[in-house]
Amino acid sequence: MAEPSGLKEVYEVPERSRQGALYSSMDAYRRDYERSVRDPDAFWAEKAQALHWFKKWSKVSEVDFNTANIKWFIGGKINASYNCLDVHLKERGDKIALVHEGDGPGTGSRLSYRDLHQRVCKLANGLKSLGVKKG
Repeated sequence: MAEPSGLKEVYEVPERSRQGALYSSMDAYRRDYERSVRDPDAFWAEKAQALHWFKKWSKVSEVDFNTANIKWFIGGKINASYNCLDVHLKERGDKIALVHEGDGPGTGSRLSYRDLHQRVCKLANGLKSLGVKKG
């Protein structure tokens, strides 16, 4: 993998950041990248296990680059809001989920997973009351 042109300085990642990183080295990243190119369905099927699926997919992908018709996780049923919020409520409910930095001092806010979940539910119920439905 070529380095970006014009790169002049390289800064080492602090150890505290490295410990929580998905990849411990560029070599580990490159191995995963090569695997994703060599066998994308197996790679993404493995990565998708980290999510909660209400119904597992029957096929990882259908790809037709000639017509730009690309489908992922065919037959699967997933809820993005559930995966972003609900799964964290039990263990991380009181931890910060969202930080908003305002334009001036003291104008930002922080929401815990529980607070954010409550607001998302209010919004969803508001949309339902206006007649918004799936699809």
